[in-house]
Amino acid sequence: METSDSDTDVRRWTAATVHTDMWADPGEDPREGGAAVGDERGALLGALRHFRLTLELKCEGLDAEQLARRSVPPSTMSLLGLIRHMAEDERHFRRLAGEESPRIYRTPDDREADWTGAVADPDVVAEARRRWKEEAAATDAYLAAAPDLGARTPDGGQLRELLTMQITEYARHCGHADLLRERVDGRVGQ
Repeated sequence: METSDSDTDVRRWTAATVHTDMWADPGEDPREGGAAVGDERGALLGALRHFRLTLELKCEGLDAEQLARRSVPPSTMSLLGLIRHMAEDERHFRRLAGEESPRIYRTPDDREADWTGAVADPDVVAEARRRWKEEAAATDAYLAAAPDLGARTPDGGQLRELLTMQITEYARHCGHADLLRERVDGRVGQ
């Protein structure tokens, strides 16, 4: 990777050889394939899986400093912050669906602790990844136990609406991850 003295001139690159605007070649992309859609539940869970994997891919191969880099000043957003934020958001999804559980990072005094606590420390990275995986697994278990996506939530909505909101949150942040990753080391792709 070539950079200028100011570290602002990062060269774009990709590991893909078939389509050079892609993250990985089709045979190497873990988002390809997967379970057949079949119905609404399959389509929604497939989309959630896709965006979770996309965020994971955008964070692979980076060290703690790179993951914690706030590469779009003055924003507090970083790839590590996104991992922490999505762990918090997985739990928030279940809270909106009726589960009682405390916040992970946010406090009344620091509503952005998922972002501001994303510091360049390997232990913070390991904890964030572990927590995100645990929270995603808990959401998956919650959804597996819900036989009907039309089930009512405490606010009178439906579980399918919350699931759609969760997918939208991941999709939005995967767009951020695209830009953050490209700014960190120049890697591009879907």
